Amino acid sequence: MPAPTLAELAPAGHDLAADPYPVYAALRDKGPVHRVLVPGSGECSLVVAWDVGRVALADSRLGNDIRHSSSWRTDGGHALGRNMLQSDPPQHTRLRRLVAEYFTPGRVAALRPRIEEIAGELLSALPEHGTADLVSRYALPLPVTVICDLLGVPAADRTVFHGWSNELVMPTSPEKAASAAGELTGYLAELTARKAAAPDGTLLSDLAVAPGITAEELLGMAFLLLVAGHETTVDLISATVHSLLTHPDQLQLLRADLGLVSGAVEESLRYNSPVHSTAFRFAVEPLELAGTRIAAGDAVLVSLAAASRDPLHFPDPDRFDLTRRPQGHLGFGHGLHHCLGAPLARAEATTALRLLIQRRRAMAFATDPAQLTWRTSTLLRGLAELPVSFGQLGERPR
Repeated sequence: MPAPTLAELAPAGHDLAADPYPVYAALRDKGPVHRVLVPGSGECSLVVAWDVGRVALADSRLGNDIRHSSSWRTDGGHALGRNMLQSDPPQHTRLRRLVAEYFTPGRVAALRPRIEEIAGELLSALPEHGTADLVSRYALPLPVTVICDLLGVPAADRTVFHGWSNELVMPTSPEKAASAAGELTGYLAELTARKAAAPDGTLLSDLAVAPGITAEELLGMAFLLLVAGHETTVDLISATVHSLLTHPDQLQLLRADLGLVSGAVEESLRYNSPVHSTAFRFAVEPLELAGTRIAAGDAVLVSLAAASRDPLHFPDPDRFDLTRRPQGHLGFGHGLHHCLGAPLARAEATTALRLLIQRRRAMAFATDPAQLTWRTSTLLRGLAELPVSFGQLGERPR
């Protein structure tokens, strides 16, 4: 009998995209590891408990390279080059070392004035009284501008680039995803060739002339940095604002003490993890996870979202609490593949949230929050739109 999908495990009529957490909780009550079917990818062992998830993410017997998969037949998993996310040591180590220095806390600190400048410009364009979509007009353009500045993507190309990226991480159809992959591959190949011919001091330019990197690896690195460098942060910023608006007591707490901004972002990473699950891991050899046997070549998926709401590690996990100290949340993963861009994502999200609260003191949903659309894929989860009304303190936003 084939394994069930998460949708099949959800109660009848339940919107899994809007609220997957009851399904994860029900699974976790039965055990930490479950066999499920991921549409379009096949069956895997899904980890839903925090302690087992941490163990799995640090287990070298679980590789990220799709060629470890028993069902692997073609190199389709590397359609956009080879990148760190789909690699194991020593290749992963070498590729990560090429870009690690660009994302250190010190380098990110130097970017903060530019992040604040971009956020300030975007806020100035938002109405002081009225309604705006916070995703398209704030949460999206901020990280897109920052990562494209860093990598050296021309301003004129950024809108079309995001369209391709969005289709790849949240595909609307296999045909559109394939088309986006082909167009983005061609664009990145041309862009990196231009950077190699005329270095300009940007990250992609430095990579294009780095010794030892192959054309396939350069393409994969460009893809990963551009897509991972903004998609998850868009979802983090918008999900944090959504959580604050659905928890007005916490929003009031933050307004009273902006020193809680960092805590709000960390709690949001735990409570509504934008990176919903890890990339697939594949058993290099037979192993056991919490008593569950995993055959060589089998796929394992760690649900970061489920693990970060494990009540054995986070008391009252379904409560959004800015004063919580959610040490050990798995919002940025764990182990060798812990998110390289975590310092940048934190800087962008905390800056975006702090300036928003400072400059738009009164906010409310401009639509019924139950009607909002959550976009999901195996990896990511985020809001398609977040219509917000702005006003003055003491008055009801219109």
